Amino acid sequence: MHKLLTIGAGALALLALAAVPARAAGPENPLLQPWKGPHGGVPPFDQVRVEHFAPALEAGMAEQLANLDRIANDPAPATFENTIAAMERAGRTLERVMAVYGIWSGNMSSPEFQQVEVEVEPKLAAFFDRITQNEKLFARVAAVYAGREKAGLNAEQQRLAWLYHDNFVRAGARLDAAKKARLSEINQRLAVLFTQFGQNVLGDETEYALFLEKEADLAGLPESLRKGAAAAAADRGRAGQWAILNTRSSMEPFLVYSDRRDLREKVWRTYFSRGDNGDARDNNRIITEILKLRFERARLLGYETHAHWRLENAMAKNPQRAMELMEAVWKPAVARVREEVADMQAIADREGAGIRIAPWDYRYYAEKVRKAKYDLDQNEVKPYLQLDKLREGMFFVAGELFGLRFSPVARIPVYHPDVTVYEVKDLGGRHVGLWYFDPYARPGKRSGAWMNAYRNQERFEGEVTTIVSNNSNFVKGAPGEPVLISWDDATTLFHEFGHALHGLSSNVAYPSLSGTNVARDYVEFPSQLLEHWLPTPEVLNRYALHFETGKPIPQALLDRIAKAATFNQGFATVEYLASALVDMKLHLAGGQEIDPDAFERDTLKALGMPDEIVMRHRTPQFGHVFSSDGYSAGYYSYLWSDTLTADAWEAFVEGGGAWSREVAKRLRDHVFSVGNTVDPADGYRAFRGQDAGIAPLMRKRGFPAPAAAR
Repeated sequence: MHKLLTIGAGALALLALAAVPARAAGPENPLLQPWKGPHGGVPPFDQVRVEHFAPALEAGMAEQLANLDRIANDPAPATFENTIAAMERAGRTLERVMAVYGIWSGNMSSPEFQQVEVEVEPKLAAFFDRITQNEKLFARVAAVYAGREKAGLNAEQQRLAWLYHDNFVRAGARLDAAKKARLSEINQRLAVLFTQFGQNVLGDETEYALFLEKEADLAGLPESLRKGAAAAAADRGRAGQWAILNTRSSMEPFLVYSDRRDLREKVWRTYFSRGDNGDARDNNRIITEILKLRFERARLLGYETHAHWRLENAMAKNPQRAMELMEAVWKPAVARVREEVADMQAIADREGAGIRIAPWDYRYYAEKVRKAKYDLDQNEVKPYLQLDKLREGMFFVAGELFGLRFSPVARIPVYHPDVTVYEVKDLGGRHVGLWYFDPYARPGKRSGAWMNAYRNQERFEGEVTTIVSNNSNFVKGAPGEPVLISWDDATTLFHEFGHALHGLSSNVAYPSLSGTNVARDYVEFPSQLLEHWLPTPEVLNRYALHFETGKPIPQALLDRIAKAATFNQGFATVEYLASALVDMKLHLAGGQEIDPDAFERDTLKALGMPDEIVMRHRTPQFGHVFSSDGYSAGYYSYLWSDTLTADAWEAFVEGGGAWSREVAKRLRDHVFSVGNTVDPADGYRAFRGQDAGIAPLMRKRGFPAPAAAR
């Protein structure tokens, strides 16, 4: 009865295994069949149609309910094997269906599929409640949990018993009948609202694009960006023009390079107004209702606020600890922004621009400052950052640190021609898993970057290998042209691959404890750590090759990249932290009626938010928080995880460098391979020998550390 996770720098959504009794689903439905083919079977993407989803979900739900009812009514005393282990295997069909359903939701969301989501999401929520509110089932889970230490269970089995018990209790298993009924109503309504929110944002991303018609509109844009924009326009029936899409991967480079301030403002306003246009896709009223329902649910469950409920089983444990970390970083980050803005304003004044730096100017003038201060122009770096070569660089890192080898495989069904599949083996040639790569933006695919687990690794009933994927939104170039990406996009590529390696390295018995199924504020630690290998000479010298000459990136350029490592950290930290702080404060606000736009504006003003920056994810488009419960009151997790990341990287530095085999082995043994079989704090201490403090984080970002932390 484990959950399927979608994890990303741009998003992490929990797909709860939940549903309602089913209408008939014929045997011809491919979603209901065990996966066939090599390596324990693969998803039948070539056979799936949208009309298969609703009946397959309902059939899978009905099957799982029947299996759980048998467990609940077993006359034998509850044991780990006849209760917890039985629940682990109870929903196999539904797990397979949900894996493919999640892929269509994120990668192939057509209007027809969105109608399916509207129909099934509240049913999924109702079903999940039927499981956790099954009193007989909970009684058996509670009995196993209570006797776990005397039953001869190993450490992993005890951890799994704790996890099931904790999940049931936190989902309301101890409530009375009336409160359970109301809780289920809330969860079903939230499922509807989450779906509406996500579809509204996707609609604004899909339907808005800036089409440029004249060469003068392209002033300042590098050739690679021009080609990508031309291809995007041609794909949308506007051959001969250039399209700037309403996605981050299209918006950000345009704001960096475009000399046309009027067009920069137009692109900026369109992107940061997603879900906030006062039209049928406006998300503000949805957010207000979500916040009220979350607060009511938290109170029903016995918690002060939604934030207290969410953080109880996270590493932070409570909102106060998360707030303390964010506030410790906020002030030095804002101070750094003031310095960055002063540098940019000075350049604008020298150029006679006659402007005051605005949010749509920040990236543009920051690039000018980078060039002036560090003699580093991203246009000089980008020709070396070919997507295909960087993918090979990631494989190199996986081999050196984790002993994994990737090789392309053919004749594996995919859901779109853009997707490629790789087999992953260890150094001994043993099959470890499959890795699917979906790199390009297209209509119906949500923006951002993320990792999926199609199937979790397990071995409690025989070896089951994992299937994972990475998903991005790079703008595809013309046929035969290499796709050149920015340094920031390259960093994100390595980040998401870190999630994939977390899944591929898993070595546990039970799927609910496998891979990335860990605390929310810990799951970003492995992925953020992998980012550190991108700028290593071993990666850049071999894989940062000029797309025309094939020559490696020059050492002088590498030196300038290293010198500028903490450049613009004020902007990067403040735009992220503003979103994290607003998220937390929204969920600490209690039951008050909240106008999201006003709350965002007033909160940022009280925080002293610089006028020149906007939240990385404005409230009406904050999918991490409002398209599921995924990162709600949890967006702080990236900073919490980065505190671990910075400290862990110093372990490599102290241990001989990035490629230290001894430190890498400790990392594999105590972090990447153990999933949720141990408490994350214990796992980190086993790797590092100590808890992480804030000082390495501040050093990493180039901020002065608090005196007590130095």
